Amino acid sequence: MDTLLLADEPHVTQGCDTCHKGNNQAETKEEAHEGMIARPSDNLDTCMECHEDVSTTYGKSIHYTTIGQREGVKARFTEEELKIFDEKVFEQSCRSCHASCGDCHVKSPPVSGISLGLIDGHSFISRREGKTCAFCHGGRVYPEYTGEYGATTDVHYQEGMMCLDCHKKQEFHGDGKMYMSKQEVADRPKCIDCHEEVEAKELRVRVAHDEHKGKVSCFGCHTDGEYRNCYSCHMGTGSKAQPGFILGKNPRNPDEVTTLRIVPSVRDTFEKAGILQGKFDHVPNYWNTPAHKIKKRTDRTRSCDSCHTEKKGFLTEKDLLDDGARINRSLIHVPKPITQ
Repeated sequence: MDTLLLADEPHVTQGCDTCHKGNNQAETKEEAHEGMIARPSDNLDTCMECHEDVSTTYGKSIHYTTIGQREGVKARFTEEELKIFDEKVFEQSCRSCHASCGDCHVKSPPVSGISLGLIDGHSFISRREGKTCAFCHGGRVYPEYTGEYGATTDVHYQEGMMCLDCHKKQEFHGDGKMYMSKQEVADRPKCIDCHEEVEAKELRVRVAHDEHKGKVSCFGCHTDGEYRNCYSCHMGTGSKAQPGFILGKNPRNPDEVTTLRIVPSVRDTFEKAGILQGKFDHVPNYWNTPAHKIKKRTDRTRSCDSCHTEKKGFLTEKDLLDDGARINRSLIHVPKPITQ
């Protein structure tokens, strides 16, 4: 134990046994560790003794329940398959990704059984995105945002902004309501929270925003470069990642064109668990994604021809995944030529 912590770390000054239990009167290490709890915050009642309000809401948050993973894939299953998924996959695999309080405030969360360990000794920290957010979201979002994947950094990162500058702590701690997916959360950060008005002197810029409002997402025009797409994942034959940039109809809002990211579920993903995904074709393999590679100027903001003439990046029939869901075709959008 770092004795310097005793002076200014309130969690430590109460004594290790307050949370970790064990026997603080023992004279040997072995006796002291009898009954010790290695991860006390896995039981939210531990934190609730001092942090009742936030512990209560966190117990219903998506980070804790991970229910979004179940809700996102269940439409592919028959009723019987969903029962198998809940028992053999969700509880045994998906639920292992949930984060306890300590996974964000004391040590990096374990991902596939691997953890980076304590964030800052035995200190409790309020935020340290590079050690917490990055470990769970380091497959796609974090490395895209910081430029570790694809070299291009997000303009917000260049300005010194990190995850919690947009994603407020209530998103993580929850508001006391049980949401089935992040899409249900009304106050998630939106571009217009900070960029409600288009501040541009050029008439063409103002016209472009007016013309595309409600038709193209901000990400559709302002995502710069390729982002990570994963293929053939989870319980199937393994996975592989490839860079890509895909534009198409938003499956959650077909009237809008946006950036799409491949969801790496294939027909035999859950075959080992006895799930053949009887409704696989009901759910697309491409979903709208807030790619964290934002720039003010991109190929599409510099020239209308990029989309309306060259049709760069748009999903086409020949680009569709081999043996993908048939509904994927509904996401194809062909930009109309510009007429004067």
